[in-house]
Amino acid sequence: MKRKILAVILAIAMILTLTLTAFAEGGPGGTPPSGSPPGGAPGGSGSSSVTYSGATSISSSETQTNQTYSSSGADENALLIDTSDSVTITNPTVTKSGDSDGGDNCNFYGINSGITVKGGGTVTITGGTVEATATGANGVFSYGGNGGQNGADGDGTTVIIKDTVINTTGDNGGGIMTTGGGIMQAENLTVTTSGRSSAAIRTDRGGGTVTVTGGSYTTSGLGSPAIYSTADITVSDANLVSNLSEGVCIEGKNSVTINNSDLTANNTQMNGNATFLDSIMIYQSMSGDADSGTSSFTMNGGTLTSKSGHVFHVTNTNAIINLSGVTINNEDSSNVLLSVCDDGWSGSSNIATLNADGQILNGTILVGDNSTLTLNLTNSSAFTGTVSGEITNAKGTTVSTEVGTVSVTLDGTSKWSLTADTYITEFNGNAANVINNGYTLYVNGVALEGTSDSGEMPTQTENTAVTTTANTTDTADTLTTEESNNTVLFVIIGVAAIAIIATVSAVVIKKKNGSDAPDTEAKSENSKEE
Repeated sequence: MKRKILAVILAIAMILTLTLTAFAEGGPGGTPPSGSPPGGAPGGSGSSSVTYSGATSISSSETQTNQTYSSSGADENALLIDTSDSVTITNPTVTKSGDSDGGDNCNFYGINSGITVKGGGTVTITGGTVEATATGANGVFSYGGNGGQNGADGDGTTVIIKDTVINTTGDNGGGIMTTGGGIMQAENLTVTTSGRSSAAIRTDRGGGTVTVTGGSYTTSGLGSPAIYSTADITVSDANLVSNLSEGVCIEGKNSVTINNSDLTANNTQMNGNATFLDSIMIYQSMSGDADSGTSSFTMNGGTLTSKSGHVFHVTNTNAIINLSGVTINNEDSSNVLLSVCDDGWSGSSNIATLNADGQILNGTILVGDNSTLTLNLTNSSAFTGTVSGEITNAKGTTVSTEVGTVSVTLDGTSKWSLTADTYITEFNGNAANVINNGYTLYVNGVALEGTSDSGEMPTQTENTAVTTTANTTDTADTLTTEESNNTVLFVIIGVAAIAIIATVSAVVIKKKNGSDAPDTEAKSENSKEE
């Protein structure tokens, strides 16, 4: 009998162990559905066998000045630099025509571009012009050689480009393009693009590191944001304009940091699977062009002008938005600051954290009934607005009718001025820092007591303490709501396992001794049985 009971104990322990392991690894997994990106990165699978050709090719250390590089052939680069050595190009004149149907070979590997750099070397380009009129012709391309493996290191390929004018007019023709773990360092460029899916600062599968200082970056094509990120991108002291698309689009586990720059977006036409208009789009398409994980958008100082749609939109990913001293001009009549909800993609959750540091926020925040928002206001930040779950997309379809999970935290220097009755899940801070204006803040359905009838709101001061270094905020230890729930579940299952084993063990001892025994004796008996 004792052996049977012990067998039951072992079976229960094994089942609980397997259950804990499955939850720790994120569940059974599976292949999520895919969806077309809204712009900048067309998605799809890459090719490991790519044949490069260049009208002019450089394969060793070289310095060239005042040279002309031209190509009119399909799938041919005007200038192909493939070397592990250092190359210097000064005042080039580059022209590229000749449409390509190479698809991903153009987007992932740099086929048909004006200038493509690969091979692990460092290429410095100063001055000159790059004109690309062909379909699939990016202006200047840095391919890091990792074969499009997201998260893998590149081979060190680095493009340093300064004071160059770049213009592309064909579809799938970004201004400066980085993939495969490549490195792009751009300074004082003038970049314009007019084709579809032609971001001025563009990245694709395999990612990389992009640092932009100064210059202007302007797009006018459908699905062509000023910045499309499947990489880590930092932009400082620049002027960014998107005339038809999002201003910035971040896909998956990637980041954009903008310091002391002016960003203007006039997104008036939806692209791909998108059902919302917005200026900063953070999402996961599940196309394979970006790993899933925490997306990050950080803006310090400067101005953000949103002419159409929601200022920020988060869907199908976990996003962290950090704002400090940014002047936000929301010119859309709906006055939506942020939406966190379902859109045209699936396979993940809609989770956002908005951290405001010395930041003025205005407008409505929309959180879908299956979505989660954490709002943190610190360092004399102020939010004038409400939180709602009543969401209709740009196509007129109802997305949500009730607000999801919302946690709001105010430090002692920050305030929230209500513009409507508002329902949230959690509130942390001094209720007196909530100015009700005759409205009520409900926390888990209960009216928050102690709010102020009126009060003076903090005013924003200019953020001047920003350097041009890349964002180093570590988000690895950030615990999402889903992870917190899983942690609690692990503890509950663990306690249950201990209780079950202890109870059955006690039964064994009772049957053997016919009386209750101290815990130490029971453990001793169990050890002997083992």
